[in-house]
Amino acid sequence: MADTVEHLTHEHVFLGADHVRNERKVWLVIALTATMMVAEIVAGSVFGSMALTADGWHMSTHAAAMLISVCAYVYARRQAHNPRFTFGTGKLGDLAGFASAVVLALIALLIAAESLLRLANPVAIDFNQAILVAVIGLIVNLVSAWLLKDDHHHHHGGHHGAHQHDGAHQHDGGHHHDHAGHHGGHHGSPARSGEDNNLRAAYLHVIADALTSVLAIAALTLGRIYGWNALDPVMGIVGGLVIARWSWSLVKTTATVLLDARATGDDLAEDIRRAVETEEDRISDLHVWQVGPGHHAAIVALVAKKPRTPSFYKDKLRGLEELSHVTVEVTPAEAA
Repeated sequence: MADTVEHLTHEHVFLGADHVRNERKVWLVIALTATMMVAEIVAGSVFGSMALTADGWHMSTHAAAMLISVCAYVYARRQAHNPRFTFGTGKLGDLAGFASAVVLALIALLIAAESLLRLANPVAIDFNQAILVAVIGLIVNLVSAWLLKDDHHHHHGGHHGAHQHDGAHQHDGGHHHDHAGHHGGHHGSPARSGEDNNLRAAYLHVIADALTSVLAIAALTLGRIYGWNALDPVMGIVGGLVIARWSWSLVKTTATVLLDARATGDDLAEDIRRAVETEEDRISDLHVWQVGPGHHAAIVALVAKKPRTPSFYKDKLRGLEELSHVTVEVTPAEAA
């Protein structure tokens, strides 16, 4: 009996397929941003440039925000085998993404507020110096965005055939509760919800900074040519609104995962029904939720005229590779 239980025991590691790679990417971008930040602050102090100094401190806010992402990666990886986390640490990235989205919203608010103040109280602008700073910032952010661009989220998934477990026990009243674990893979159809929201949050931070640089360059160039000083703060307001919209999108996506809600358009539950249900086997209760990038868990309660073993129903779901943890409960029709 002890050997059987030990054989059926398994770990709940639901990290994204590219977790370590993405962690290294964010570390690289933080190093790049921090280096540029120090260089701008030092150069601004030496040459008496407030524009360089201000942009250096501005970059520090994005570096700090990305620290949220990288700390989440490190903690999730180190605690992945900690049994205290019932369904693993795969959703920690979504928690970090939610926090980063809030920070991004605050940055958007600060940009818009500063722009409104500039509209009310115009200040003299050194166009040449400001354009130079904006160009330098844009180059750094474009390199960072290239490093953080996630080209592989379409095939994130678990590890096919990692391990399986079956078990069954009898309850009073003839209710059979069978449990089956299933680990999907990434060698078949694309996994749903495989996007790493933690990496997406870091990516949005550098894209937001790049957007403000592009808008600033356009506004400053036109201001220099035509003397439209007011265009700079107007572009700041536009940038703030766009960044706020990105932030809201990230908040909705991460909150959906954190609240165990199914994403709009996610038809995994319907796929489970199609795979399992027959005239004799009907699903009476179904719960599906995401436990990590490309990983989903499901609880399937069935009413069966001719109850089968857990492995029978598990085999029907084996083709749904995004299912990493499945619990099946079977109740005979006469008992129901």
